[in-house]
Amino acid sequence: MEQTLHDLSGILLAAIPSGLLLIILHFYLRAMLFKPLQATLKHREELTAGARKAADQSLAVAERKAQDYEAKFRDARAEVYREQEEKRKVWLEDQAKQVAAGQTRSSEAMAAADKKIADEVAAAKQNLVETSAVLADSIANTVLARRKS
Repeated sequence: MEQTLHDLSGILLAAIPSGLLLIILHFYLRAMLFKPLQATLKHREELTAGARKAADQSLAVAERKAQDYEAKFRDARAEVYREQEEKRKVWLEDQAKQVAAGQTRSSEAMAAADKKIADEVAAAKQNLVETSAVLADSIANTVLARRKS
């Protein structure tokens, strides 16, 4: 057993430089590889979070602009509809005036036509009276001329 312990102590004594080298390698890798790697990952995470925050802010700004655009579009559409309604009212009023003017002209034309017809009727009656008197004289002369013969 003593031989085993002696061999074991020899192995442990030979393993000490490897263990020390392993501990030094651990601290070296931690200082030279993992700390910069963690710093880089942390910086990358900060940049990503900043980019996300900037993207969220940009999205919020874009949504506000879209809402403003929609509101302005609705207002512009309402203004166009209001203007169209005003023009339609003006056109209806103008149409009503034109219809009234046409009715007035028609009434005047009808009155003028009635007067003309009345004048023609009066002239025709006068002509009939005159013609009937001439015809009556002619008939009377014809009848009297036949009686005399």
